[in-house]
Amino acid sequence: MGSVRSSVSLPRGRSGLALTGALTGLLLSLSSPAAHPASGSDTLPRGSAYMGIGVLAHDGRAVDADAPPNDPRATQTEGVDVSSYQGDVKWPTLWGEGVRWAYTKATEGTNYTNPYFTQQYSGPYNVGMIRGAYHFATPDTAGGAAQADYFVRHGGGWSKDGKTLPGVLDIEWNPYGDSCYGKSRSAMVSWIRAFVNRYKSRTGRDAVIYTATNWWTQCTGNYSGFGGNPLWIARYASTAGTLPSGWSYHTMWQYTSTGKTVGDHDRFNGALDRLKAFATG
Repeated sequence: MGSVRSSVSLPRGRSGLALTGALTGLLLSLSSPAAHPASGSDTLPRGSAYMGIGVLAHDGRAVDADAPPNDPRATQTEGVDVSSYQGDVKWPTLWGEGVRWAYTKATEGTNYTNPYFTQQYSGPYNVGMIRGAYHFATPDTAGGAAQADYFVRHGGGWSKDGKTLPGVLDIEWNPYGDSCYGKSRSAMVSWIRAFVNRYKSRTGRDAVIYTATNWWTQCTGNYSGFGGNPLWIARYASTAGTLPSGWSYHTMWQYTSTGKTVGDHDRFNGALDRLKAFATG
């Protein structure tokens, strides 16, 4: 330790403060949930996107985001969403913290599968949670139907066992380039329709659509024709806020990226019995 100490140059008279600050920062980094990989970069590798990657960059974080989620319409059941950057997840810890459902990234485009999918998908099931899988959409790489097929083949299916949630289409800001993936609003609507139609024909369930109101407005023109699909709204605040056109209520809400154990925490818009009913179909 002496050799390490002698190799560090600290301002005279402030070595104690500097060392304390460094140790504090190290402890905080070790105790915090895994940090999200950087978003909005031209060099971000394909496959590294995750649910909500563009929310902070484009929507920010509301001034009341540290307040407890507040929506008086229903009892809300805590959930999380995870992807490969979090590695093996501590599911028993999350269960002990009151988390009762989870979604795991399964696929992206038609060329990526999550290498941690087995642990992240079976883990919540094994501790008693209700679980599901999501697909990160990349409309610039392949058609909607093709991506739905790829998703179903690689973990995105559904079974009527009461513990498996319908698959999710994560459609949001493009982390690799143009926010709307180079598509016009009408072309984007057509792409989404192709995905959800194929998913329903393959599984018998309507896919959940995860999105943010600002992205939906920008890239679909606030299209109102998908109200039959459950909505998972992304907004880091104490309320879910204004919903995209076509939906009068949300089914799920991603309310923070800085929760305990894993960063992304969510609420199901109902009590646990309603969540079970939703899973059963």
